[in-house]
Amino acid sequence: MPTIDWANFTPGAALAGGMLIGVAAAAMLLLNGRILGVSGIVGSLLQPQRGDTAWRLWFIAGLLVPPLLLTLLGVTEGPRFAGSLPVIALAGLLVGFGSRMGSGCTSGHGICGMARLSKRSIVATAVFTLTGFVVVYMIRHVLS
Repeated sequence: MPTIDWANFTPGAALAGGMLIGVAAAAMLLLNGRILGVSGIVGSLLQPQRGDTAWRLWFIAGLLVPPLLLTLLGVTEGPRFAGSLPVIALAGLLVGFGSRMGSGCTSGHGICGMARLSKRSIVATAVFTLTGFVVVYMIRHVLS
């Protein structure tokens, strides 16, 4: 039976992060009338429309710049990836492909869509959650 890694169990940080994401999603919808789905925001940059690009670039910069600044400042704590750069890049491409096939990503469906009681988002969230369960089970109990 798996055990909890108590040294890295951070429910306070997870709760705070979740609350920030929820507030950001609500603010984006209430103030701009837009869904906070990262794949949709990034994907729309590939086919830009006049007057709709600047806020998307600022949004993406807000996701990328803070961790880069922390790295430059010497803050080294954070997630570490065990895979090589090509494996991580391939994983990113597969996630992008999957989010395009599913008409959205976890943030769009799981946070924003479910909050709006979208049937499509509820089904999509159930499918990717169940798929995650199956993959973990297969890796931990069948392939190991």
